[in-house]
This record gives sequence, structure tokens and C-alpha cells, in this order.
Amino acid sequence: MQRFIRLIASWLGSIKEIMPWDLAERMQANPSLLIVDVREPDEYAYAHIPGALLAPRGILESCCEWNFTETIPELVEAREREIVVVCRSGYRSLLAAKSMEILGYRSVASLKTGLRGWNDYEQALVDADEQLVDSDLADQFFTETVLPAQLEPARRPS
Repeated sequence: MQRFIRLIASWLGSIKEIMPWDLAERMQANPSLLIVDVREPDEYAYAHIPGALLAPRGILESCCEWNFTETIPELVEAREREIVVVCRSGYRSLLAAKSMEILGYRSVASLKTGLRGWNDYEQALVDADEQLVDSDLADQFFTETVLPAQLEPARRPS
């Protein structure tokens, strides 16, 4: 098993995860719920949950604190709000949720299955212009494509 996946698996018990249908219900029940998308800006621009806040995983910690050029005031002030962190597949969001817990956020969950699962559940996604994204196109975008050179040497085609 990949080291990254093992690390994530070791945290599964301590990080709350919710399924896409649970997030849809939480969004209805709690209008102040904050969705934090930790993907890269180009991923977010292609398709994201309407109203989601972009805080890329690579700069998340500085987005969560004052006095940085990356500071996002709404995020800094959200330590007591219900937050759901999202990414493409649910792995980056687990790491991000763990970081946010360490930084003092009290109610953080990760979207299990990520935006792939959100799209499979046929929930709305919008692009950078806030236009609806076609579900089939989003499915193609979210599908993993691992190149042969990215495979572990023992798994590469001969």
C-alpha cells in the first residue's frame, strides 16, 4: 500500500468523514456551514461546489491565520463554525481537516469520496463563472489518469 494512503488510513478514525448525501443535508440544515475546497486553483476553476471557499492544501495553514498574504479572513474567523473540507477524492481533504483540527477548528469534517462522489450523487457543481458544469464532463475531469511513468516500477507494463 502507498505510504500516503497508509498515513491517511491511520487518521481515518480520528477525522470525521461525511458522505455526499450527508453534506447535502447539512447544507440545508445549516446555512452557515462553510465548505473549504483544498484543491488547486485550476481544479477549483473547472468545477466546485457553489459557495465553496478556495484554500489550496499547499497554503492552507497560512490561509487559516492572520498576517499572511494568503490569509482568508472568513476562514480565520470560522474556528467555531461547522466546516466540511473537500477535494477531488477525499485524501487531501483528510490531511487538511487534520491540519485545521490542530489549528483549533472545532467542527471539521472531510467529504468522503470527494467531489467525485459529490458528482456521482448528482449534486451541482459550478465553474469559475458560476455556470453549472455538466455532470458527465465533471466525471471525466475527476477520473484519475495515472501515467506509466507514475506507476511503482514493479507495476509498470513491460
